[in-house]
Amino acid sequence: MTGFAEARGQVNSGPGFSLSVKSVNHRFLDLHFRLPANTDALEMHLRRVLKEKLSRGHIDVSLSFEQAGTAPLALNRALVSAYMQAFRAAAAEAGIVAEPDLNAVLRMPGALDAASAPREEELTPAVLAALEPVLDRLNRMREEEGRGIERELRERMAKLKAACSEVRTHRETVLRNYTERLRSRMQEWLGASVEQERIVQEAALLADRSDIQEELVRLENHADHFLGLLDRDAESGKKLDFLLQEMNREANTLLAKTSGLVGDAVRITEAGLAMKSDIEKAREQVQNIE
Repeated sequence: MTGFAEARGQVNSGPGFSLSVKSVNHRFLDLHFRLPANTDALEMHLRRVLKEKLSRGHIDVSLSFEQAGTAPLALNRALVSAYMQAFRAAAAEAGIVAEPDLNAVLRMPGALDAASAPREEELTPAVLAALEPVLDRLNRMREEEGRGIERELRERMAKLKAACSEVRTHRETVLRNYTERLRSRMQEWLGASVEQERIVQEAALLADRSDIQEELVRLENHADHFLGLLDRDAESGKKLDFLLQEMNREANTLLAKTSGLVGDAVRITEAGLAMKSDIEKAREQVQNIE
């Protein structure tokens, strides 16, 4: 689910900083960080906390210092010197005369650092203290979106159960259709002196194909289970996704059993296609739920 939250803080008496966390929909937890140089330990702490607080979403975490306009900058001499040496070595190896562009060198990440940049052991606790209220605000925004998704999912399940009821009203038509088809085929076989055992086998096969009651019962049970999971506070996104896969399988079986029907029985096919549409739309939303 989507959300955004930001907080500002300060490292002891040092520079201020801005911490922001943005979330967009994703099936899994996908963490991305934009942090100042030399903050590897801080990133590990942030990653651990985010994994404890969040379970799904593409998460972007940004941290920047709020320096005054006249804040002094320090030259990272080791980095710049290494780049210059590598550039000249490459030029000599290629047999060309060239000098590195100083403007390009100074734009390299880490070439210029704020002279007052805090040490990581001071920065980490300050940022982690700011992270908690940021995640609280982020989750409130995500929960608000989640309530909208929940309303839509409940509407989809209501439509699915209504379609099951409609199919059940036309089930007798399906049974009559298969009975007439079986009677016609048996007359053809009897006229062609077909063995009695073959007639029994075909009759059993058609009788099995004609019964869609089992699929209807399972669809309705899955829908009730789905609604029950929505009523719980625990994380249930993956369980809901699994149930929708099962519903889709039952809808496919129902459509396969009623293929080739004519007359009023065609409404069963229409209802089955409507089921699949609602199931697919619900799956698109469920993949964003934790």
